[in-house]
Formats: sequence, structure tokens, C-alpha cells
Amino acid sequence: MSRVLVTGGSGYVGTHLIAALLRAGRPVRATVRSTAREADLRAAVRRGRADDAGLEVVAADLAADDGWPAAVAGCAEVHHVASPIPVSQPEDPDELIVPAREGTLRVLRAACDAGVRRVVLTSSFAAVGYTPKPGAEFTEDDWTDPDTPGLAPYPRSKTIAERAAWDLMRRDGGDTELVVVNPTFILGPTLTTDLRSSTQLIKAMLDGTMSVAPRRRFGVVDVRDVVDLHLRAMAAPEAAGKRFLASPTARR
Repeated sequence: MSRVLVTGGSGYVGTHLIAALLRAGRPVRATVRSTAREADLRAAVRRGRADDAGLEVVAADLAADDGWPAAVAGCAEVHHVASPIPVSQPEDPDELIVPAREGTLRVLRAACDAGVRRVVLTSSFAAVGYTPKPGAEFTEDDWTDPDTPGLAPYPRSKTIAERAAWDLMRRDGGDTELVVVNPTFILGPTLTTDLRSSTQLIKAMLDGTMSVAPRRRFGVVDVRDVVDLHLRAMAAPEAAGKRFLASPTARR
């Protein structure tokens, strides 16, 4: 059985996904920016009730070409989870847009060159529903317009990166299939000891760092449901070439 590659292995979603794959008996190769994170990653996977003996950890950075051909070698399936997520929006949008787009393209090119069967990409609802729409009912057919006035850098980066992914796969994908998961705001238990962007928000509410919370409404999805959708998207033949919203109100 070939290894499954998970990019961004030490992240919030990545650790849950690796643990789920290992519990299912699948050998996993995970990428991290630095192998200095390997011990923390293995500890996180064990917190997820998985045996990390089937886990291989390799270094590959979304900002560089080095390491990606070796990372995908021998893997028939790739879950591309890694993507820059800011705690606050940068003044220069390119600080997010360039690494999000170029990092995604690096992984996809390496996967296509290696003859990977399917890539499941974590995008975001930010690439779907951040442009106003009458009725505000969004489906997988909807796209955020990156030129929407006042659009923040993060949704612009997710939209541009996902558009670039589909364009590349239509042009140069060959036999490699792409499926995209578009989750709303991800929450739920964490396997890591350091808090990531979404869990940092909850901590700020609880410890008083965020003294005032604006009245806002947005979708929330459990991290474990995002992982389940990733696994289903990889397994279902009919999922090829499609996008899937991950939201409590998503329709199937």
C-alpha cells in the first residue's frame, strides 16, 4: 500500500488528518517546514489515538521547489492542507497571495510529475462566498471575486490560489485528479499544544484579550468533519473535478 502524502502535517487540520489515516491503517508521509517540528507532530498524532510508527516526516517548504519531488515520490494520494493563515491581515496582500498561490502550484506540479492519482486540496469558503450575492445562499458554483471592493488579503489569497490550481490542472494535470474542500471557519479540539489562528481567536475571547466582539454571523465547521470530508473526497470516484463546501448548512 503506497503512502499518503499530507502537506502541512504539523498544523491544526493536518495533525487530525494524519491521525485519522493512521488509525485506518494507511502509511503516511507528512511535510513540515523543518524537521525540528517532527517530535511535536508525532506527539500530536499520538494524542489523536494513532500509532505514529507508520508516519514518515520530511521537510518541504511551500516557498521553495526543493523537497517536493521527493515528498510526492511513491504516493498515489496527496492531501494538500498547508497554506499560510494569518492571525491578522497584512498591509501588503502579496504577503499572503504569493505564497498561497505559488505553494499550491508547487505541490500540484510535483504531484502531476509523479503521476499521483488524486490531490485533495483544502481551500476555503473564503474562495466561494465573500462577494455579495442576493439571498446570500452560496453553492460550490459560486466564486469570490478577488477584485471585490474592500476584500481582505486572506480571501483574495484563497480565491487566487484555488483558481490557479484549477487552471493548472485543466492545462497540465494529465491523469492526476483534483478535488477541493471549501470549509467555513474551522473549530473543534486541537491535537497541537501551540494554538493556531482559529483557536487563538477563541483563546482571545476567553482570556479577555478580545474585550469586545462585533456582532457577526458566519459558518463554523468541526475540524473532524473537515477531515472526514477530505477522506471521502479522496475515496469517491465521482468527486473528481469537484468542489465541496464544508459547512453546517451545506447541501449534498
